[in-house]
Amino acid sequence: MTYKTLLRHAEKEIEKSGLELEVAKFLLMHFSNKTAAQFYLDFESEVDSKIEASFLKALEDYTKRFVPMQHIMGYQTFYGYDFIVNNDVLIPRRETEELVENVLYFYDDYFKGQQVDVVDIGTGSGCIAVTLSKEEDKMTVYASDISDKALEVAKKNNEKLGGNVSFRQGDLLKPFQGMKFDIIVSNPPYIPSSEDVEKIVLLHEPNIALFGGDTGLIFYERILKDALNYLKPNGLIAFEHAYDKNEEIKALVNHYISGAKITQIKDLSGKDRMTFIKVGE
Repeated sequence: MTYKTLLRHAEKEIEKSGLELEVAKFLLMHFSNKTAAQFYLDFESEVDSKIEASFLKALEDYTKRFVPMQHIMGYQTFYGYDFIVNNDVLIPRRETEELVENVLYFYDDYFKGQQVDVVDIGTGSGCIAVTLSKEEDKMTVYASDISDKALEVAKKNNEKLGGNVSFRQGDLLKPFQGMKFDIIVSNPPYIPSSEDVEKIVLLHEPNIALFGGDTGLIFYERILKDALNYLKPNGLIAFEHAYDKNEEIKALVNHYISGAKITQIKDLSGKDRMTFIKVGE
């Protein structure tokens, strides 16, 4: 088959499964090791039999066993870096790239090039912590996760990408008792326990990284309850959260941290997705 006919075949199979059609193109580009430009230049060319076999096996994994594209390829690109992902960690999402970008903006605005200590709570693949350490060398970055298996992945990513993150195993902020930070950042599990989740997510991403209790807010409350014990004067807390939890997050902040300056930011889709809390202003 040509790349064109193989792609059209794959799209038909994916359409039957109700999954994302774009995955066909990305997987075919991955297995043929072609850029987008090369792929379309060779659109009418015959596909090597080994490439075709590997691609068709991956297509079956995706459409029949609901294996995520990122797990098939073994990585997810995040902020320009290719992060190893598997069943032990959440696949990094585009919204979290926006969280990282905004943390860097707030750093420039509030800390103006000073050396700062940063901690990423519930690091998963390490995408937030490693990216911050790569993008801003004035940040001394720490990260925690309760899952040993997730930390194994995060450490591999840190080494592979040349990050400079110190990892600790444990529950939220507890591994850092006695330490204080300029910035606490977290994208904790925030799906309510009763909410339906796509099969492809539920089967292959760790539940511990998805669900945040009955309301989806349990981890935000726990972090905010302890935050002042771990935050330096004039520190910053940065959260990613569900699009419909703005007011609840704001109420939790006001309950646990009086007088904080709260800034809430929409993502590129126009959904309320991030809350930044400046303490001491």
